[in-house]
Amino acid sequence: MIIRVFTCFAATLASAAIGADIALPTAKPVPAAQALPLPHDQVALQRQGFELARFHYKDDGVRPFVYPVIGPSGRSLTRMGHPHDPVTHSHHNSIWISHHDVNGVSFWDDRGMGRIVVQRAEQFEDGDEEAAVLTVAQWRAEGVVLLNERRRTAIHLLPDREWLLLIDLQLEPGGTNDVTFGKTLFGLVGVRMAKTIGVHDGGGTIRNSEGGVNEKGVLWKSARWVDYAGPITSTAREGITLMDHPSNPNHPTVFHVRDDGWMGASLTYDGGRVLKPSAPLRLRYGLYVHTGVPDRATIQRRWEAFAKAPLPVLEPPRKK
Repeated sequence: MIIRVFTCFAATLASAAIGADIALPTAKPVPAAQALPLPHDQVALQRQGFELARFHYKDDGVRPFVYPVIGPSGRSLTRMGHPHDPVTHSHHNSIWISHHDVNGVSFWDDRGMGRIVVQRAEQFEDGDEEAAVLTVAQWRAEGVVLLNERRRTAIHLLPDREWLLLIDLQLEPGGTNDVTFGKTLFGLVGVRMAKTIGVHDGGGTIRNSEGGVNEKGVLWKSARWVDYAGPITSTAREGITLMDHPSNPNHPTVFHVRDDGWMGASLTYDGGRVLKPSAPLRLRYGLYVHTGVPDRATIQRRWEAFAKAPLPVLEPPRKK
């Protein structure tokens, strides 16, 4: 009986081995980068089956966000909430888009009236170098749609397990009237770094494209990019470079960066911006997820490549 079972098992293995060698003439290459829809309105952005980032857009939340953001060592380089003030900074959701003053309404904190509500994920893209999700959303306050948003959230693969998180936005008024982004320090993009990367908590380092170092040399300064890097394991240092695209209307933007592990790009630090229905606002930000603490020349080359890349289309292809 034992011999018969073993013989059947061996025959099954042999059959499987033969099947594995059978050519599939119509098989297509499996994309290295994939956007995988998940339950509860989430999208996993993967590299060879391993998740690099997850986009959360459940409509009962205050705003969409990206968490985790996995570095080369396999740990998230961002966190949810301030490490020492989780109550009043509950809106610090890893990487997110919002603004403190849209027609006087705050979309920044969790206690304001503003809500960014994703209506649908319109398209998922896979590819050898890039995967993305395209979403359509409304910026609402007490039932009024102030802004219509189209957003593309993408990963772009780089060598040595490094990668880019690319965020492309198109914003336009929800009605026939102008919408004003008021003068504020807060918005449009925010990043809450992992606790151990922070200057205060982990001994990390902040640098910008103009030679500034740490909060004292970077806060409220215009720059093409700001890099925040520090310890993520007992032996590894990693970080994120927040990059402003030259096509953004306030480039080079003013950065809001703190030694406590926070960085952001301020769209209206210098003054308010009026958005007209006939002229949608197009914005692009890049986040370079890297190993070690690269020198400025390396980061600058990465920014230059980001700056030269063509802007993606924010409309899905029309069905034929």
